[in-house]
Amino acid sequence: MHYSVPSPWRALRRLIAAAGLWAVASVVAPAPLTAATPNAAQGPDCVLAEPSGAPRSYDAPRAVSPPAIDGTPDDAAWQRAPWTESFIDIRGDDWPAPEWDTRAKIVWDDDYLYIAAQLEEPHLWATLADRDAILYREHDFEVFIDPDGDALDYYELEINALGTEFDLFLPRPYNRRGRANVGWDMVGLRTAVALDGTLNDPSDEDLGWTVEIAIPWAALRPPEGGAAADDPRETDRYATADGGRHKPGAGPRAGDEWRINFSRVQWPVEVIDGGYQRAQLPSRENRHPEHNWVWSPQGEINMHIPEMWGIVRFVEGAGPAPRGQNPRTLP
Repeated sequence: MHYSVPSPWRALRRLIAAAGLWAVASVVAPAPLTAATPNAAQGPDCVLAEPSGAPRSYDAPRAVSPPAIDGTPDDAAWQRAPWTESFIDIRGDDWPAPEWDTRAKIVWDDDYLYIAAQLEEPHLWATLADRDAILYREHDFEVFIDPDGDALDYYELEINALGTEFDLFLPRPYNRRGRANVGWDMVGLRTAVALDGTLNDPSDEDLGWTVEIAIPWAALRPPEGGAAADDPRETDRYATADGGRHKPGAGPRAGDEWRINFSRVQWPVEVIDGGYQRAQLPSRENRHPEHNWVWSPQGEINMHIPEMWGIVRFVEGAGPAPRGQNPRTLP
């Protein structure tokens, strides 16, 4: 999902700064306690996120054996992994709760990051079948990964109920002049979906779909031209739990923490000529008619604020269940 709604404070600061009046205005309208931090590397007009509340966290256990990537997360590897909390509105708890439940699991081994997701869905809908199609124009599930948590050189994967994949690399967020590299691929990526219902059939009501994903650690490597491509300290930005270092493209060690988030784009749909279509399109009056439901809230309608993504800690044993798990869909 690539839309963004600017923070009112951010827009106000830029307007005042352009007039050279920030020092005076700060007396009249002082900055909030969670004031944004300028990023000197990106220029004085580039501002990082204004956090509101702690990101969610998750302990990802090491897989006892590699799960079969068949779309059904029922292997032994998944049994010791808790579900995340149910997804919430991208803006936070103060906004209406999602109508349908979404949760995810994470496990890992020496070769792969494994992700499973479960999505309640009464209207299974997906028509985009070409790889790297813009999947968020329909319902989809999305993964965002920043291995070292510096909000630079991060990765995105989207998948729909057809199993179509869209992966990309960003050297920095869009609001810091980042440009997506859609030609970049997660080499060795494996995904599968399983449907509990009938795809693109409005004549019945569906129950939902599940996703399984295996991302090779070796695939998580910035291409040439990444944000730190010319920085000789690039390999030093990946800290491990014991104080050591490892290069991009290598997996974590037990105790390491990465920034990861999950998103679900859900459109209001209507039935036209026996098929689903979006009931509303983005407009000047309503830029976001779609729902954006996420694991760790962003504070605004913008997934590309890596500072707000959840914290995933890689552990050897089974992790504790996060608070707020929704019992209605637990196995």
